Amino acid sequence: MRGQLERDFERFKRELPPDPAAHIREAYRIDLTARYLGYTLAHPIGKGSGQLSLNTEQIETDRAAGLAFVVLKTVIAEDSVGERSMGAWAIHETRMRVEPRASHTGREGWTVTWKGRGWDRSFEEYLALVRLSADLTRAGGMVVVPSVKYHLPRLDEPFRDAEYRYTTERLAAAWGADELPLEKDFSPTLAGDPLADERPQILRWLREVPGQIRSGAGGTKVRLAVKLMNARFDESFQLEMLEACSNADALVCFNRLWDPALRAAYGGYDLSDRNLQVLQTARPRPLPPLVGTGNICSGRMLLNYARLGCESVELHTFFQLPLSQYAALAGTRTQRALHALLFHPQEGLVAGMLELEAERQLERRNGELRFLDVVHPG
Repeated sequence: MRGQLERDFERFKRELPPDPAAHIREAYRIDLTARYLGYTLAHPIGKGSGQLSLNTEQIETDRAAGLAFVVLKTVIAEDSVGERSMGAWAIHETRMRVEPRASHTGREGWTVTWKGRGWDRSFEEYLALVRLSADLTRAGGMVVVPSVKYHLPRLDEPFRDAEYRYTTERLAAAWGADELPLEKDFSPTLAGDPLADERPQILRWLREVPGQIRSGAGGTKVRLAVKLMNARFDESFQLEMLEACSNADALVCFNRLWDPALRAAYGGYDLSDRNLQVLQTARPRPLPPLVGTGNICSGRMLLNYARLGCESVELHTFFQLPLSQYAALAGTRTQRALHALLFHPQEGLVAGMLELEAERQLERRNGELRFLDVVHPG
């Protein structure tokens, strides 16, 4: 199998197989079935909300590449007259800057910096994208889920119910089913906002926002993933955040770090080191299903998140590296990223699972290794 993996890695440099997960299951007897927000996925790799998921062309490109799921660019909630309490987040994106960033331990990783925040077009345009996303999801090729930033009140203020209700009802109508999948984004830029100065205020949001969203959905059930930020406080507060948001259907852990000197969010190995440490500490706690995010730059890093309970992962930066950083010689960045994440003979997901088998940390069931057995041993 090791020899075959090296041959596949070389062979697929020019073109991935049409269904990478099916090829891996047939060739290596490895079942990569994963989960995101209750959906069964062919493999655990998806794209997080951002500038790479804001139009039809990007979504179709990712579907053709074989990505498991995509979270749309985050829309800013509004009420029936178009008022948006978080309107300051609807800033047009400047050009994204992809650059190396060394961690405090000296490991060289990558980060992406841009000044924009949320969706800056009309809500009607976003709803059209949601309708397309619902069609693709129901067709079964790839799961595509909308993302929203709603009103976040100060500690002594009420929630703006009208904003929650209008936005959620319109999204549910566009989705067109009895159940709306949705990701609530707690942006990393909140770490640099006065709103996020007080711990009790953050914990109130996490406890109450899921209920606000669900109550605003009318008769539609909301299946809710909450994407948690890295707050500016210590790791123990990250654990409090996890526990405060236990009424979500999934938790995405955790969005990027905040650099107060640069006034920008960032990633790299500092981010994954912190995220994995928090998830390790949280491991015994009863939590909703987890989704990993943060510096997922290899299949081996993906497995680090999986072994701490993450049933799938969201990437963003790894889909934007300079082409010279990918071993693949052709294809879109999504295809080149999947080639590296799945098939790299040392750092890929297949290699990592075979290694776990060799170390007797993962056993075959009915002749197969299963990704979800990494997440939930036994």
